[in-house]
Amino acid sequence: MADTVLFEFLHSEMVAELWAHEPDPGPGGQKMSLSVLEGMGFRVGQALGERLPRETLAFREELDVLKFLCKDLWVAVFQKQMDSLRTNHQGTYVLQDNSFPLLVRMASGLQYVEEAPKFLAFTCGLLRGTLSTLGIKSLVTTSVAALPAYPSLKLKPALLFQPSSRW
Repeated sequence: MADTVLFEFLHSEMVAELWAHEPDPGPGGQKMSLSVLEGMGFRVGQALGERLPRETLAFREELDVLKFLCKDLWVAVFQKQMDSLRTNHQGTYVLQDNSFPLLVRMASGLQYVEEAPKFLAFTCGLLRGTLSTLGIKSLVTTSVAALPAYPSLKLKPALLFQPSSRW
């Protein structure tokens, strides 16, 4: 329990620090701050991608890697499993967490929906870094319809590839 609170506090402090210098940065400043958060998440994701799957068998397919993300990685970081994993069978996966811990505290109204991307940038990097370590190049984007009801993370590979091929 203490680890969860510490992680959420650290995450909110990282976001606050990047937005503290200029409360309303222009589009370039926002992109820079989001890029820094995403980069931090990418490095953490790489480290977790190296350490977590040690006890599991080698992943045979792309879907096995995504199941690993939804179960093992999500439990390691957020102490819960992802709520759903869907695919359109054309290389796009949608991971959905209906009670995403980093957004739950912002759930008091729709006015915070526009603030959500800065709280999801680290997690996008985390997923992209883990996928990269496990051999899948990807583009990770987010969309938040409402807080906290349906924040979702969309994974779309940057390149088309066969499910059995490794990068």
